[in-house]
Amino acid sequence: MNIFLTGASGYIGGSVARALVSAGHRVSGLVRSQARADNVRAFGIEPVLGTLDEAAILAGAAAEADLVINAANSDHEAAAQALLQALEGSGKTFIHTSGSSVVGTQAGGKRVDDIFDEETPFTPSPGRAARAALNETILSHAANGLRPVILCPSLIYGLGRGVSDHSMQVPWLLETARKNGVAGHCGPGENVWSNVHIDDLVDLYLLAIAGAPSGAFYYAENGENSMRDLCLAIHRMLGISGEPKALTPQEAAAEWGEGAALNTMGSNSRVRAVRARKELGWTPRAASVLWEIEQGCYADNRS
Repeated sequence: MNIFLTGASGYIGGSVARALVSAGHRVSGLVRSQARADNVRAFGIEPVLGTLDEAAILAGAAAEADLVINAANSDHEAAAQALLQALEGSGKTFIHTSGSSVVGTQAGGKRVDDIFDEETPFTPSPGRAARAALNETILSHAANGLRPVILCPSLIYGLGRGVSDHSMQVPWLLETARKNGVAGHCGPGENVWSNVHIDDLVDLYLLAIAGAPSGAFYYAENGENSMRDLCLAIHRMLGISGEPKALTPQEAAAEWGEGAALNTMGSNSRVRAVRARKELGWTPRAASVLWEIEQGCYADNRS
């Protein structure tokens, strides 16, 4: 197939694109600069120069593709709409990448026990209401002559297979520990996030391409840990003694930004990928995030 993908030089998009190239597909990918174009070309991806704000470029690339994957930004409504409109009536597949903070709770590092699968109703937090609405809009296009599918990964870990090596949360925690000599979490750090290895997530993309029904929504997870668990694993990896630091809301916002502190680093996001396992036969196999950290898989990360 001829596949167009946004986020070709990113962590998720680059990993998915490389797997698609290895599977024999022709992959073109959106990149923002000539330097990034050279980077993705080295992985067998044909670069398309442009940004998510350039609707004409997105529409043109989508129209030429057999299948489109949006892996650049879960919240960029204009880009998603441009891609959807280009595909309307074509019968083609549009796979959109969301994120499980859509069910997150702004808990300031405290534990919340609510767990969600694909059938569990939820009310998004104010910080994720727009994302939830965009997801609904995308899935509604199943009635417009195309095949929309949403993949909703939880905290992603592991080394990327494309241009970008790392995701966000674990590298952020590592950077804090290296900078300050101690890991830090929001408040008590009891907040729990489900997580998934990038390799297992890539497998889910391939399965969704092959067999997901139109209008399908899938969480992606294979375990869960508190932020304190992650910080303690980082201490073991770096040889830091003592307890991680409980950051105040102000300190967390200064460290990671107010939005990230509220909606990611201090929130709970606990999901179960029931539908992916049952409907697509997805079987994640990677080692746990704590094992990856303790074995030094992030040892060279400085981002």
